[in-house]
Amino acid sequence: MNDNQPRLPPGQFLTGKFPVLHEGEIPEFNRERWGFRFFGLVEKERTLDFEEFSGLPMASVKADFHCVTTWSRYDNLWEGVLARTIAGLARPRREAKYVLIHCEHGYTTNLPLEDFLREDVIFALKWEGSDLTREHGYPLRLVVPHLYAWKSAKWVRGVEFLSEDIRGFWESRGYHNNGDPWSEERYSSQE
Repeated sequence: MNDNQPRLPPGQFLTGKFPVLHEGEIPEFNRERWGFRFFGLVEKERTLDFEEFSGLPMASVKADFHCVTTWSRYDNLWEGVLARTIAGLARPRREAKYVLIHCEHGYTTNLPLEDFLREDVIFALKWEGSDLTREHGYPLRLVVPHLYAWKSAKWVRGVEFLSEDIRGFWESRGYHNNGDPWSEERYSSQE
């Protein structure tokens, strides 16, 4: 977004609420069995347990949130681990150009690596100063503020670095592969 661009993307309405939308059942969190894995085209594959992940350097991001169902919420405060931090641990190989985010129940979403590495993309553990609620992705969700919220996947369990793009759950079911709210990239028929 540039200084001349309106804050509310076209086709969106502003809400102060934080609606709950997701596919499937809300998964149970088991701290002893939970793991976050980074793998694929990386120098170092690894799985972090919850304590290891929670012990990584923390950051805060204040960002607007735009859902493809046409609502937007301003100034959400997210706390967690920047995607850049995860990439720094994984050290993607030169041929890595995309990521596939893996979540509970086999849900996935895809991003170009350059989108994943933006300074405001965060693996959030907290929202507005409190742990995420189960409905909003506890214990971990990815937040990609510059794209529609389906790219901000809930219940994240890992990130796979790839040389070729692989469409995720919604992207393979008719949603736009990119999802830019300012261009209203909602559906694959627009590609």
